[in-house]
This record gives sequence, C-alpha cells and structure tokens, in this order.
Amino acid sequence: MAKVTCESLLVNPWRIFSYPHQSFAAPSLTQTTHTQMKTRKKLTLSSTRTRALPFDLSPPPIDHDFLDTVSAATAGAKVSDDGVVETFHNDDQALDAADNGLVVVDLSHFCRIRVSGDDRIQFLHNQSTANFECLHEGQGCDTVFVTPTARTKDIAHAWVMKNAVMLMVSPVSRSISEMLKKYIFFNDKVEIQDITKQTCFFVLVGPKSNHVMEELNLGDLVGQPYGTHQHFSVNGMPVTVGVGNVISEKGFSLLMSPAAAGSVWKTILSHGATPMGSIAWEKLRILQGKPAPQKELTNEYNVLEAGLWNSISLTKGCYKGQETISRLITYDGVKQRLWGICLSAPAEPGSIITVGGKKVGKLTSCTSGRKESEYFGLGYIKRQNVSEGDMVVVGDAITGTVVEVPFLAGQRPPSRSSSS
Repeated sequence: MAKVTCESLLVNPWRIFSYPHQSFAAPSLTQTTHTQMKTRKKLTLSSTRTRALPFDLSPPPIDHDFLDTVSAATAGAKVSDDGVVETFHNDDQALDAADNGLVVVDLSHFCRIRVSGDDRIQFLHNQSTANFECLHEGQGCDTVFVTPTARTKDIAHAWVMKNAVMLMVSPVSRSISEMLKKYIFFNDKVEIQDITKQTCFFVLVGPKSNHVMEELNLGDLVGQPYGTHQHFSVNGMPVTVGVGNVISEKGFSLLMSPAAAGSVWKTILSHGATPMGSIAWEKLRILQGKPAPQKELTNEYNVLEAGLWNSISLTKGCYKGQETISRLITYDGVKQRLWGICLSAPAEPGSIITVGGKKVGKLTSCTSGRKESEYFGLGYIKRQNVSEGDMVVVGDAITGTVVEVPFLAGQRPPSRSSSS
C-alpha cells in the first residue's frame, strides 16, 4: 500500500474503486492514528474492492471530536455551548467567497432523520408534499411537512437510498421525527431513527464548487439533477455526496461519519474553500431567501404563501394538507407571498409592513447586508398590494424596496400535467 505525504494528497486525494453493482469515485483516505498524524502528518492512500455497503450510517463510537479538528485546521473558530461553530471571524470574507469562490459550512447541528422499512416510500409520500413514488435510488428532492391545513412546519431535503430515505431538516425541527412516529400504524413497516449525533453534514456553496468536485475526481456529479447523490468511503466509513446545498440547487452536500469528517474537512480547505460559521450562514440564508422554521415557516403561513412550489406535487394521491393546497390553487386563494426587502435601517422581525399607511404584511427575518450600510429582510406581503420594486414602510419609519430573492425566484409552480 503506497503512502503519500499531505502535499501529494492535495494533488489527487480521491480514487476510483468498484462495488459489485456500481463504480464510485471514492475518497479512500486511510488515516493513521491521531498521534501519528501529529508527528508524521501523513495519510495512507489506497484503492479497495469490497462489497456494497448498507449505508446505515451507524458508525462505531468515535474516539476524537470533529470540533477539535475544526479548531486546529481553522484557528480562531468560536464554538457555542451546544457545539455549533458560530464564526471563524471571517464572516465578510466567507460571504464574498459564497458569491465569488467557495465556502464550506459545517451544518452538523441540522437534524438528520433516517426512514427505513418496506413501507418507507409510501409513508413519506402520504406525510409530506413531494411525490416520493416517482423517485429511484440515487435521486432526491425537497419536501415540506405541513399541518392538515397546509401550514408549514419545515422543508426537508431527502435522499432516496437503497435501504432508507435520508431527511435533512432544520436544527429547530427535531420534533419532526417524533411527529412522524405518531403516524406509524400497527401494520406499517416503517422505522424512524434520528442519526444526527452519529453523522456530520457539510455543504459547499459558491461558483467554484463544480471545479473543486472535478479536482476531487467527483466530476460525475457535476451537472446532475438536484438531489442526485452517490456513496463513497473515507477511512472505511460511508460518505454520501449530493447535488444541492440546502439553500440552492447548486453546490453540494456531504453526509458522513464523524470518523471521516476531519479528513474531508481538511481536504476541502486544502482546495481553497473558505470556512463559514453559523452566523454568516444565517445571513446568507436570508439574502438567498430560503424560508426557515419559526420565522417564515410557521402556523401563520401556508406552503404556497412560502413559495415552495418545487416541493409540491399536484398529481399524487392523498397526503396531509392536499385538500387545502388543491383548493388554494383551484380558487387562486393565495393572498400573500414571501418577498425580499432592501431596508434603510435594521428592523425587528415581527414588525408590521405598511403601504400608504395600510397594513399589508409582516417582517419575518432581518440581517445586515453585504455592505455595512445595507440591511436586508424577508417578509410576507399581500399579493395585491405590491410588486417587485415597490416601496414599503417597515415598523414606524424604516423604508424598504421589495425585491425578488434567488431561492424563491428558482421555484417553479407545477402544472397539472406534471408527473412530479
């Protein structure tokens, strides 16, 4: 087995190896012990032929902490009491890299739910808005969990794997797994498992993400449909790489064992990625216009008002919230929609939005813009009162301009003839 230095690893850290039924470009980094890494700083590189892994993503106990790796690889990282990397003290640089380069974000605090069992597809098909029955292994989609009256709980990113469906939801939505368990009936062959603590989850954002994937010999995923994913192995542990990065259909997501997380993180940084903390990520979320639970996704607003058209099927059978959604579409009953708002000053979420002194909506999120003098928010506004470019007042005297945002601009209202 050939050994290479870290410097050699940067040139070509990923290798091809075959499974009985499919071939993957695999990051086959075999890591030495923690002590050896400190002293020799070498990695073992190998190609392996093995049977297909089940990808249950239930790794053995880990004897090191990924946050230690993050702190060592990116000096100055500030970690919250609950283990979330808040900032690398480079927020402006990271936001610029998201627009012009590449950032890597540790979203391991987001919740991962594994849905398994013979009835898993039909179960999720009935419990959320997307059409799971038209998806095959290796594909994915966004789907929304709603109330019977189509009020929003959270939007989940789903990967359909061989033995399970993996759901990635917001960190405040850990109750989703408990909610799903309540709808499993006696004869249903469905199991719900929260694997958040057993896995790590990274996303790549920025126009250079495709280039880095090519450099890592993962170019087969470049240009594939949103949600497409493939399985690889790092240190003998499963890693899944998928198209899309939670706030965009571009970029990529990586789900892995904590045992592999350190190697993957350092390799991505070595290819020029800028690390981004949760504070900058929240700002990017707002600027991109991605709705979030307890802010834009609440019992006050339905899934159509949130503009989540790409996550909704109009053609599949009965599912929770379908009757309300169908009625809203049939009778053009969507009375408000989510907009971006360029603000003249910071405003408190919950502030009333007015036009000509008349209440027309409410602000749901606010952040500083990419420049110090700029502020930006998201808010629901009645449809008949504004269009893009119109002026509004937020709170008592803060002026704002209504604008479209990238995430919502990419949503495509489905037609009744759609097969999805």
